[in-house]
Amino acid sequence: MKKNFNNSLFKMPLLMVGLLLLMNSCFNTAKKSTDKDTKTTMYPSDVIPFMDEWKILLGDGSRTKKLVNYEHKDFFYASNDGQTDWVVYKSPNSGITSRNSGNTRTELGQLQHWIPESGGKLTGTLKVMHVSTSGDARVAASYSVVVGQIHSDEGHENEPLKIFYKKFPGHTKGSVFWNYEINTEGDNSKRWDYSKAVWGDNMSVIGSGSTSYPEEPKNGIELGEEFSYEINVHKGIMYLTFTSEGHETIKFTKNLLKSEFATYSNIPQQILTLYASIGRDGTERENAYAGEIQYFKQGAYNQTNGEDPEKNIVWSTGSETYAGDIAKQYANGCYTEVWFKEATVGSGTMPNKE
Repeated sequence: MKKNFNNSLFKMPLLMVGLLLLMNSCFNTAKKSTDKDTKTTMYPSDVIPFMDEWKILLGDGSRTKKLVNYEHKDFFYASNDGQTDWVVYKSPNSGITSRNSGNTRTELGQLQHWIPESGGKLTGTLKVMHVSTSGDARVAASYSVVVGQIHSDEGHENEPLKIFYKKFPGHTKGSVFWNYEINTEGDNSKRWDYSKAVWGDNMSVIGSGSTSYPEEPKNGIELGEEFSYEINVHKGIMYLTFTSEGHETIKFTKNLLKSEFATYSNIPQQILTLYASIGRDGTERENAYAGEIQYFKQGAYNQTNGEDPEKNIVWSTGSETYAGDIAKQYANGCYTEVWFKEATVGSGTMPNKE
């Protein structure tokens, strides 16, 4: 009896130790599995970590300010092209948008605001993967998307900068250009955008008919081709730099404190021609955007919409929208999609002297 009793005491701890080891092994296996699952969920904030400095408006009208570890599989998510991680911004031609626009967007809006005198800086490296394949070629805004902008938050709430990508159907290469919208003196219904080409054409190059396209730009940018921009506002001066491998680096300087369009005689011929049919020939206040609160925006601001071109031949593109059905728009090429792999936002800096 004594021998059997001692054997029982000896066996019990071994049994308990074995059980504990088994439980610990199962726990570690489960933990490793959970850790692995967590790591395979990649969010936009994992790719570009500045998401805590923005809010977002999505193509269905939903909004959020909590962008860390956030995604929406229809509009805003992370993807990998086999080599690089990207943040994807996708927006249909028709959905729900902001109160001051008829165009849908999946676009970041900067939380911190600033005035031109204090300045700010925004950079982005991106590739446009798709623009709408429906629209009216006579309309300047057709087949285009805005991928970065400065937006005013007071006064007329106009936009001293919008960076566009545009590609006509059937063309291999599209155009990158930027627009300056005047801060209109008086009646803002007379406002207009002056457009400058970076690679390819500016916004004023349009088709001769609704399906008649202009000549393809020889030095343009293809869908899926990377390019970068830097917007640097320092002491009221906007410095723009555009770079892309295989293309000339292009730079611009624009004074945001003093207008070059304060008199009618200074309105560019581009404006008098492009906007003639809708009667927009206003002048700008002499001090332009001086002292006016601004903020950056970045993403995919779709410029193609379903509005009647006969009502506004510059901005109403007459695209197919499938009565706002987003799934049908995606299935039929009526959307825009932009991928960013790098971006920064911060204070304006003294530009490099060259």
